[in-house]
Amino acid sequence: MAAQALHLTGTVVIDDHHEVGEAWVLGGHLTFTRPLSDVEVTSLSGVFLPGLVDVHCHVGLGAQGAISRDIARGQAIRDRESGVLLIRDAGSPSDTRWIDQDPELPQVIRCGHHLARPKRYLRNYGEELGKPEDLARAIVENLGRADGWNKIVADWIDREVGDLTPLWSPEQLKAAMNAAHERGARVTAHTFAHEAIDPLLAAGLDCIEHGTGMDESQMRRAAAAGVPVTPTLLQIGQFENIAAQGETKFPVYAARMRGMYARRYDQARAFFDSGMSLLIGTDAGGTIAHGRIADECAELVSAGIPAREVVAFASWRTRAYLGVQGMEEGAPADVVGYERDPREDIGALKEPAHVIVRGTRM
Repeated sequence: MAAQALHLTGTVVIDDHHEVGEAWVLGGHLTFTRPLSDVEVTSLSGVFLPGLVDVHCHVGLGAQGAISRDIARGQAIRDRESGVLLIRDAGSPSDTRWIDQDPELPQVIRCGHHLARPKRYLRNYGEELGKPEDLARAIVENLGRADGWNKIVADWIDREVGDLTPLWSPEQLKAAMNAAHERGARVTAHTFAHEAIDPLLAAGLDCIEHGTGMDESQMRRAAAAGVPVTPTLLQIGQFENIAAQGETKFPVYAARMRGMYARRYDQARAFFDSGMSLLIGTDAGGTIAHGRIADECAELVSAGIPAREVVAFASWRTRAYLGVQGMEEGAPADVVGYERDPREDIGALKEPAHVIVRGTRM
């Protein structure tokens, strides 16, 4: 029996500066060299990108915490169908390493548990540390169930104060970052509040999730340090409802959340204008459905960020940041194709025509 190959024709986007007119998928891998004549070829046409990346996603997490494997697999399938073929799982109470053995599902890079403190994050979502000075120890232990990343909750509502406050001291953060970096790991942080940012940057944080409280000075500082941000506009779009729910008991907190909601598009554009790299994440899991990468990208375009930039951040740039191959000779063939070029029309992301997972067309 002849070997099977896919012939990708039209526009094959490699990165910001390179695209070609064709490529092949053979034996699960990409090649830019025409296969030998005894190969049976199926041709596909369109605009082809390295598989999309959802860099803030929670597979195995539901509104009440951990979920069953069947439901988690359904989450991963919805992500795949949206064109997301690489996920950085930004915290989950479920052990999802079984996904690595399923050739039909996206590749997952795990952050392990969210690391938080008692009553200072969503119940059943993460590991709650009774002693905040244990953060560095928890970082090290968490690496056993993660893939070189940790996720800490840097701020959350303090019900005694009635507003967002940081969870950790500058010294605890520094010790935690050092513990991770000494082991070759990176740390990202959930942060809404302005006052949490300076200690995080001083400690050597690698990545910022949400960043709704950052001012322009902090953005420039992060950009200079090479620290990217995941704006999660779908999540920030829920802040008005969150504020309404907490307004009676926590009016100061509610006012802050409303303010961040009102300026969410200006904030996202300010990230971009500051020179910070953007990562694209839906925050799916919990209260947001999986498979909404196109909606998150459309929100960023609505904020005034050019579609070409958003597509680059959603694909090859973030793959490079995470150390995962894209459209390279011999790379695993994780490819998504469109009839229209999403760099020109971001709405095209809603309609992937071809999804190829490790060389197999789904």
